Amino acid sequence: MEKLKGALVVGFLYLLALLPWRAVQGLGAAIGWLMWKLPNGSRDVASINLSKCFPELDAAAHRRLLRDTLADIGKTLTESACAWVWPAQKSLALVREVEGLEVLQQALASGKGVVGITSHLGNWEVLNHFYCAQCKPVIFYRPPKLKAVDELLARQRAQMGNRVAPSTKEGILSVIKEVRRGGAVGIPADPEPSLSSGVFVPFCGVPALTSKFVPGMLAGGKALGVFLHAVRLDDGSGYKVVLEAAPEGMYSEKVEESVAAMSAVIERYVRRYPSQYMWSMKRFKKRPPGEKKWY
Repeated sequence: MEKLKGALVVGFLYLLALLPWRAVQGLGAAIGWLMWKLPNGSRDVASINLSKCFPELDAAAHRRLLRDTLADIGKTLTESACAWVWPAQKSLALVREVEGLEVLQQALASGKGVVGITSHLGNWEVLNHFYCAQCKPVIFYRPPKLKAVDELLARQRAQMGNRVAPSTKEGILSVIKEVRRGGAVGIPADPEPSLSSGVFVPFCGVPALTSKFVPGMLAGGKALGVFLHAVRLDDGSGYKVVLEAAPEGMYSEKVEESVAAMSAVIERYVRRYPSQYMWSMKRFKKRPPGEKKWY
């Protein structure tokens, strides 16, 4: 049964990738509309997250942002499916604007290890191809449950000659070794870690358990950090990739200070492009001691 499910999902992804770009976006928007109209867990989680992180919004503004968020989540799903199947150059052609590329170029020329830091904002699958076109990083990821899908993603995410590392003990060690030898890696910094692997720091005005992994690799200047995001352009024609250097606070050897500095940068992007964040993710599942669970 597991193999059948995997084959059906992979087959659907290949069919989806045959559609023209505007149809891909239109289908994504339709999926988002259904998520908006029909009761479902993703809508519920997104609504809770938005109400907690944007308490200043009145009911009408909250509904608009929730509707726009679900539409963007739908687009991210269908667009990412294409990025998983298409040749990398086809996805790269959708990058219409780039801001701050010199930051990455300078970091790569420094001779130190480079940690590319991103979050679940915009389209991280297209971003993966862009980053891998600039260097040959090890991309850190959480494997999907279906083996066939995992195999597809591991293969397609390595189209540019880079490597991938699953979020296992072995994968974590390979990422650390790559940075220590002066190589480059790419890591999504916003998935909620285990309690022992993170600390609670502010994110959109709310305490959020946030991973110590990335700041730990930068502490004391052992490596250089570069933030990267690929955000959807308003006209739907493609993406703008934005890069910036990690702030000084992220190099602190004080764990809470460095993690908070990282969280603040991600928050700034999320507030700039609020509907493009994956608010359906249970980002706040673990709460500080004594605080009631959200979900």
